[in-house]
Amino acid sequence: MAGYGNAPMIDTTKPHSARMYDYYLGGKTHYEVDVQAAEAVVAKVPFAGAMARANRDFMIRSTRWLASERGVRQFLDIGTGIPTEPNLHQIAQGVSPECRVVYTDNDPIVLQYAQALLHSAPQGRTAYVQADATDTEAILDSDELYSTLDLNRPVALSVNALFHFVPDDQNPYDILDALVSQLAPGSFLCLTHATSEVNDPALAALGREVEEIYAQGGTPLRLRTSAEVARFFRGLELIDPGITMAHMWRPDPSMPSELKENEPSMYAGVARKP
Repeated sequence: MAGYGNAPMIDTTKPHSARMYDYYLGGKTHYEVDVQAAEAVVAKVPFAGAMARANRDFMIRSTRWLASERGVRQFLDIGTGIPTEPNLHQIAQGVSPECRVVYTDNDPIVLQYAQALLHSAPQGRTAYVQADATDTEAILDSDELYSTLDLNRPVALSVNALFHFVPDDQNPYDILDALVSQLAPGSFLCLTHATSEVNDPALAALGREVEEIYAQGGTPLRLRTSAEVARFFRGLELIDPGITMAHMWRPDPSMPSELKENEPSMYAGVARKP
């Protein structure tokens, strides 16, 4: 863990999205304030936990597909969250042990547990960068990234369940463009994003209430439409089946979704940089 500097203090007075997500997944790395906020969401959307697990299952399937079907050996995971097995490097290195992975997050509790992300297969390598996703220079200029990944070769950029926490006034599309622009042709983008664009008007209304719950805890949540999510993939070649719900992207019978018919997860897609 050397080189990360002094760890920032963990604020246990306000809920944090990463710790709430850990609660949805059934983890143990959260505080009472996170439980209260997450339970307020679950009270509105009872299948919130199933949505979170569908998002994580998409990460597993897309990572495995990229490593096995497209031969990707380098991964940059931004907005990593609290380590939860299997972590991305375990999936990728399970396909090919020489895979290299850089994780980034800005939550101090993720920094505390980041050592779990650094247990790489000996043939590969993993690294952790403590940085805010909106500070692309801090990520792209980090020693950890350049000592682990070769940006002249294809990289799979993973930004799952990240950009719905970046409000419009922080220019989320420009942030992603800045990241993708530094990747070699043949690189990939994996992205999931929460939405209130669902067939049920009642569910859409609940989505707005969930936005308010997060806002009350100090975390902006910006649910976006399919057209707004599609903008993140501009200039890239979407991989079949395109942008779909996370649990419907190349489903695996061994990973059945807990979601019932008409229950949404998040929009998800994988695209290639030409």
